[in-house]
Amino acid sequence: MDTMGGDFSLQDTDRGTAVEFVYRPTAADFEEALRARARRTPAGRAQALLAPLVAAAAVVVFAALRDAALPVWIISLVLSVGLASWGTVRGLRTMARRLFSIVEPYGQCRMVADDRGAVSTGERVSFTTDWTVFRDYLETPGLFVLLGGERAAGVAVLPKRGAQDPADVDRLRAILDRNLKHL
Repeated sequence: MDTMGGDFSLQDTDRGTAVEFVYRPTAADFEEALRARARRTPAGRAQALLAPLVAAAAVVVFAALRDAALPVWIISLVLSVGLASWGTVRGLRTMARRLFSIVEPYGQCRMVADDRGAVSTGERVSFTTDWTVFRDYLETPGLFVLLGGERAAGVAVLPKRGAQDPADVDRLRAILDRNLKHL
């Protein structure tokens, strides 16, 4: 993929033309992406369920060792699992804000993708990515979320609102289906 200083022309590929998305990332995009990851990937589910399960196990063990009354068990269990769940949600929001703070200085972004990979250009940065960097992708109503492969534990967020033409969403989905595993 030739970027020529971050410039990338829409050109024909073996299977069609490249697609272009222009968008300004938001913290809500990253929050939506992380929630989708938590719901649809084994690692995300484990991360989301770990704190509530540990809290429940700790209450059960502590209550059994202390020979606590049943109402104390139930109240402690509900409070600890609720607090751990709230902490997990807050943690996802905090992570989303941190990820957004990394890309916020880039300003408006332009991403052009074809079967070879994608070229992303922001107001202050430009980079080229081959599809081999990612292993899987998932789709939400507003985003495509690309998940890193074995050597990259990253998450790339691509808002559908950036499509220049409504058909570009379907064209990008077809490109992703050919190159990545859809979760």
